[in-house]
This record gives sequence, C-alpha cells and structure tokens, in this order.
Amino acid sequence: MHDSSTQNMFGFNHLWASGDAVSHAVAIILALMSVASWYLILAKLIDGWKLRRVARTVGAFWGAASVAEGILRLRGAGSGNPYAALASQASNCNSNCEAASGQLVSRFDHAGQMERALRQQLSYVQADMENGLTLLGTTGATAPFVGLFGTVWGIYHALVAIGISGQAALEKVAGPVGEALIMTAAGLAVALPAVAAYNAFTRLNRIALTDLDAFAHDLYAFFTVGKPVAADSAQIHPFRLGRVTEAA
Repeated sequence: MHDSSTQNMFGFNHLWASGDAVSHAVAIILALMSVASWYLILAKLIDGWKLRRVARTVGAFWGAASVAEGILRLRGAGSGNPYAALASQASNCNSNCEAASGQLVSRFDHAGQMERALRQQLSYVQADMENGLTLLGTTGATAPFVGLFGTVWGIYHALVAIGISGQAALEKVAGPVGEALIMTAAGLAVALPAVAAYNAFTRLNRIALTDLDAFAHDLYAFFTVGKPVAADSAQIHPFRLGRVTEAA
C-alpha cells in the first residue's frame, strides 16, 4: 500500500513544482489561450442568439406604415441590430444623397449611391461578426505545438535529471516522462474547442450574412424602384440552412 506522499509524487502539481521558467511559461500561455477562447466562444454564442432573435423582426419592418416606424420596430428588438443599421443607412442615403453635390460621391446616381451605402454597411457588419475568429483559429492551430514544446522541454529535463542520478530504471523514467506528456494533452484540450468553435461560427456567419444581404437587396429595390422585390426577406426564415447549401 502506498502512502499519500507516494501517491502525490507524480502529477501536475509535482510537474509544476519541479518545472523551470520555460515550463511555467508554457503552462501559463496555454491557460491564457484557453480562457480567451472560452470567453470568445460564450460571447459569440450570445451574439448569435441575439442575431437570431432580431432576424425574426424583419417581417415587422415591412409591415410598418413608414420607413421610420419600421426602423423603430427593428431597433426595439435589441441594441446593435444589424438589420436596423442597414435600414437606417438606406434611409439616410435616400434622404441625403442629393446633398452631396461637389463631392466625388455625388457623381454616382441615386441607385449607385444606395448600393455603395448598403455595401459599406454590410462590410462593417461582416467585420464585426468576424471579430475574434482570428484568435480562435490561431489558438486551434498553435495550441498543440505549444503543448508539444512543453512536453519536449519537460522530457529533456527529466532525462537530464535521471542521467545525473544514475538511476535509469523504468519506474524512475516513466513518472517524469508521463508528467511531461501532460503538456501535450493540455495543448490538445485547448485547441479542440477552439477549432470546433471556429468552424461553427464561420458557418453561422456565412448564413447570417446571406440573410443580411437579402435584406439589403430588398432595401435597395424599395428605395430605388419604389417597392420591395416579390421574394423579400420578410418571407425568408432566419438562418435557414438550405439557403446557403452552395455557399457551404
């Protein structure tokens, strides 16, 4: 029977206590990458839920008696509503496009200015939705190698210590090497959620941007032709997977 001191001889606590500055730095980097990844994952999940909720209010916009009332209905669904931002941008352009005389933008006709304004707003929305994805992708790609570096460093020091002691028995080698392998497992534990989240959010963003693009197209038709197209986004179910089969 082993006493408690023997049972606690190996493990992460023993690895940390016997580690040097490099191994400690590797562990801290992995911990920071994990915290940042999970923070972004939770934040993106909340943002996605909010976007799905506000997307259902597009029908209320087209059912309003005026553009101003429709924009108020969209804004009432929650702050940071990208559909409200698109409608506001289109309405402002429709009201102020003639006031840009003497500027380069005034050389566009009304339809060209409307298209430019909506395209710019869509670019802003896309940039906001993709914020943080680079960190998730970088974490998923680099965390396994950071953990592997910690493992190699730990095995090196374990073998040096064993060589100095002159005890090369299996029980003397297995413990330190096993401890060092914890770093590889930690790197994988950090990377896998980040990779899964990156792929999931990339697809969800592509679906959401497809619906936003359809709404922008309807706004363009409304303000340039005078009425929304027949298949406007009020009839488009938010985040319908079948609409982006080719894009996926």
